[in-house]
Amino acid sequence: MTHQKYHLVTGASGLLGAELVNQLLQEGKKVKALVNKTPLSVTHDNLVSVECDILDVIALEASMENVDVVYHCAGFISYAPKNRTRLYKINVEGTANVVNAALQANVFKFIHVSSIAALGKFTEGKIIDETTAWTEDAKNSVYGHSKYLGELEVWRGIAEGLNAVIINPSIILGPGNKWEGSTGIFKNIYDGFAWYTEGVNGFVDVRDVALSMIMLAKAETTAEKFILNASNEMYRDIFFMIADAFQKPRPKYKITQTLAGLIWRLEKVKGFFANKEPMVTKETANTALAVVKFDNSKLRKALPQFSYRSMEDTIQFTCNKLKQKLNIQ
Repeated sequence: MTHQKYHLVTGASGLLGAELVNQLLQEGKKVKALVNKTPLSVTHDNLVSVECDILDVIALEASMENVDVVYHCAGFISYAPKNRTRLYKINVEGTANVVNAALQANVFKFIHVSSIAALGKFTEGKIIDETTAWTEDAKNSVYGHSKYLGELEVWRGIAEGLNAVIINPSIILGPGNKWEGSTGIFKNIYDGFAWYTEGVNGFVDVRDVALSMIMLAKAETTAEKFILNASNEMYRDIFFMIADAFQKPRPKYKITQTLAGLIWRLEKVKGFFANKEPMVTKETANTALAVVKFDNSKLRKALPQFSYRSMEDTIQFTCNKLKQKLNIQ
C-alpha cells in the first residue's frame, strides 16, 4: 500500500491559501500548509501546518518532503513605495526558492499564483489576454513588476523540467480573516464610504480561483498561463452591490481625476506623518479610474467543465460570511 503524498500550499493563512486548503481537505487530500507567523484557524486529521518563511531555503526544502503538488500562493501585496525591497524579496526571491525546492523534490505539479498586475501597463479600450506582453514603463507598479519577475522564475523552473502552470487572477473577492487586501473594500463600504469611481476592472470569487487551481493541477496542461476573471465590472456597481448586501447606504459621490489626485497626495502626507501605509496611493488612484477589461476565454477552453460564479453570488456570500466572522450586523 502506497502512502498518499501531500499537497503543499504556501501562504496558507491568506485569503486564497485558506480557501484552497479547505477545498483540498474536502476532496480528501493530505495537505501541508505553510504559514508565516499567522496560524491557521482550522484543524483536520489530514492537515499538517508548518511554520516556514519562503526566504528560509533550508526549511523550505525540508517542507517539500513527500509532496506531490505545490500551490504557491504566498506573496506580498503593496503599492507603498517604502515596501519596494520587501516586494522583490518575497515575490521574486521567495518564488525562486519555492521553485528550486520543488525541482529538487521532483514534485508532480506546480501551480503558481501570479496576478493581472504582472501583465504590465494596460491600454484603455484594449481587451487584455494572456498574450499581452510585459513592457517596461515608468507607470508600471512595483508590485506588478515583482510579480512579473516572479513569473520569470517559474518559467526558468519550467525550462529546468518543472511541470508548472501560472495563473493571473484579477481582483480576488472573498471573506478574509482580517479587513485587509480586497476585504478592505467591504470594510470601507460597511463603514459608510461615500465615494465611487466609474473605472472598470476584473473581479473573481476566491472559491473559483481555488477550484480552478485544483482542476489545473489534475489536468495535463503544463507550461501555460491563464487569466482568472469572472467578469469585468465598474467599481461603482461592485460598491453598490456590497452596500445593498450589508444594507448600508450606497456611495453617492463620484471621484474625478482631479479629486483622485488630491486624495492620494493628502494620503501620502498623512501616511508620512503617521508612519503608516497610505490608504490610497497614486497607483491605486489611477487603477480605480482606469477602464480595463480581461478576456477569460483561455481558461474556459482548457477547463470546459468549469464555470464562474456571478458577482451577485460572490458579494452576497462574502458579506454574509464577514458578518458571521466579525460578529457584525
